[in-house]
Amino acid sequence: MTPHPFASRKLTARSYKRLCSPLCLSLTGPPKLTSRGNRPLQMEFEDQLFEAMNERGLEQFLLVFEALQRQATQVLPDKHPELGSLVAIDGSLIDAVLSMDWADYRKGAQKTKTHIGFDLNRGVPRTIFLTSGKDGERPFVDRILALGETAVSDQGSQSHHDFDQLQAAGKHFVTRIKENTVKTCLESYPVAPGSIVFSDAKVLLGREGVNQPYTPLRLVGYTVEGKSYWIATSRFDLTVEQIALIYKLRWQIETFFAWWKRRLKVYHLISRSRHGLMIQMLAGLITSILLAIYCQEQHGEPVSIHRVRQLRNQIFNESPIERSDPTTQGQSKPKIIHASL
Repeated sequence: MTPHPFASRKLTARSYKRLCSPLCLSLTGPPKLTSRGNRPLQMEFEDQLFEAMNERGLEQFLLVFEALQRQATQVLPDKHPELGSLVAIDGSLIDAVLSMDWADYRKGAQKTKTHIGFDLNRGVPRTIFLTSGKDGERPFVDRILALGETAVSDQGSQSHHDFDQLQAAGKHFVTRIKENTVKTCLESYPVAPGSIVFSDAKVLLGREGVNQPYTPLRLVGYTVEGKSYWIATSRFDLTVEQIALIYKLRWQIETFFAWWKRRLKVYHLISRSRHGLMIQMLAGLITSILLAIYCQEQHGEPVSIHRVRQLRNQIFNESPIERSDPTTQGQSKPKIIHASL
């Protein structure tokens, strides 16, 4: 397999080395690939592309991703320290093919699904799970959250039983619930006149003896552009405006999924196995964290398509032009194509 000319030159570019410099620390921890027999492991690029994607490398990719995520926590600023650690939890469907029988979505439509835990304070992914398209995010909330952290989720994650379990475990949540959910008010709190918030109360959700939780929670109702939102939370320590802000911040994970699909194009299938697809998703997460660290260190701002295009052109300009072919000598330098990622 012949490498792309740009790919063969970019390794010497200063900007490329700066982008990948966080990997130097991350690559010291993961174990090396080893032979499964008596002979030493000797793999060409084509072999690595197939075997590493479908049978090997998952442990290494996971460890690199976790190490980079820890570095991002140290480099990227905490934009909302007064709100505590916020983790948005959501999923995104990936179109599969019929040969991917493990990606069982529904008859005639094969899909798999990524479940992401997203650090809202720093704007980077922190956890990923891969399942068939039928699975929701509820089983992963407790596994993604650490003690004292707050899960931020949409109404698809509403579960009165899970609300009880999270509070018992010392974990928090800010979850939008369905408007027609049965609510039993235990105590009402005053709301400032002219505020977007029209309700703030301690309640029990659901019907007694059916799906009502044992532990009361806080329910905040507010209106934005004529649309009402009901937010269930265990955070009694925040103001109603802060609760509304936390749920608004959840939109960051939707923006991330759009960036992932349109710009990084990680949903273009390279592997059809569960193992290989998980590696592909991790590669996309690693790339997004590298870009976040680079943009913060070099420009003091979040990732944007403008900065990514600028970085791409810098790498191209800093890369030496190969002149081994005498027929190319004397020719002018090729023009840079400002292509979208």
